[in-house]
Amino acid sequence: MSYKICVYAIAKNEAAFVDRFCDSAAAADYIAVLDTGSTDDTVAKLEARGAIVQQKIIEPWRFDEARNRSMELIPDDTDICVCVDLDEILLPGWREALEKAWTDTAETGRFTNIRSRNGDGTPGTAFFHTKLHRPGVVRWKYPVHEVLVRVDGRPGGADVTVADMAVEHLPDKTKSRGQYLPLLEIAAEENPEDARCAHYLGREYMYYGRWDDAIRELTRHLELPTATWREERAASKRYLCRCYAGKGDKTEAMRWATRAVCEQPALREDWYEAEKAAYELRDWSGVRYYGEHAAAITTRSTVCINEQEAWGAGVHDLLALAYWNQGEMAKALESGEKAAALAPEDERIRRNLEFYRKGAGA
Repeated sequence: MSYKICVYAIAKNEAAFVDRFCDSAAAADYIAVLDTGSTDDTVAKLEARGAIVQQKIIEPWRFDEARNRSMELIPDDTDICVCVDLDEILLPGWREALEKAWTDTAETGRFTNIRSRNGDGTPGTAFFHTKLHRPGVVRWKYPVHEVLVRVDGRPGGADVTVADMAVEHLPDKTKSRGQYLPLLEIAAEENPEDARCAHYLGREYMYYGRWDDAIRELTRHLELPTATWREERAASKRYLCRCYAGKGDKTEAMRWATRAVCEQPALREDWYEAEKAAYELRDWSGVRYYGEHAAAITTRSTVCINEQEAWGAGVHDLLALAYWNQGEMAKALESGEKAAALAPEDERIRRNLEFYRKGAGA
């Protein structure tokens, strides 16, 4: 069945991305963009490409407010709305995949967001993102890391999974994410019992190396009655591992890594976190145990973020070191080759591989 599809976005000083974005979204019936105050020629370039454009300053700045205002630009005859950002591109075949998967009863849907790639071209950090919806049934919520919720207040759900639809994030790496932390603090203040807000704020403190603040907030997340999503709980425990490692407490870091494994053993990320923690303790048996379990998980989660480190060379790199230290040269070589294939530009991994080859007599 054919649907009317509108790709909509918000933008500010994204002139460098306009043509790339519009080319990727060309299969849409409409492209609508709310410009939030560009001082370059973003608006003119979008208009030249036939996009529906309006400029509106959002003060104080909130992503949910901006996206809700951008919805006002969606034409009335639209059947499916696709929310993306100007620094993302829709990968070829997206419309065909969407029309094939969508149903007349669907309200929301999700597709893959690829945030990075490994050296061999496979996706690194990736996750399913609920950014498809029928017009008029949902709105955006939270100042940052915003999500769709139904207008009647019920949580938005990914009613349709469009497995063959993906966007790739190709950002301007010179842009700061400094606005995220204050917005996350506002979100946690507005929603003190919301587990999601506590989790993201704790993660942001971790990114800034504010270990004690992160530990406090991540621990608060785990103690909230609303913190029932096991994958998110496991992620908080991984972050607590990293915080204690940052403070130099390797033993406590190891404890939190194993707690993450216990929380959700189906996640490769949890086993890899424990593998790294064991490596910091130079516990080669532990590195081997956790690394082998990590490597055995070959199917990515469809309900949470797949972290690039866990799906890149790291698992095999550490396994190779463990095998080498345990005198298993052939296994060290095998794991070293897998690591090198995933990170062909990593000079250290390449040097290690040559070392393993000599040791194995290859």
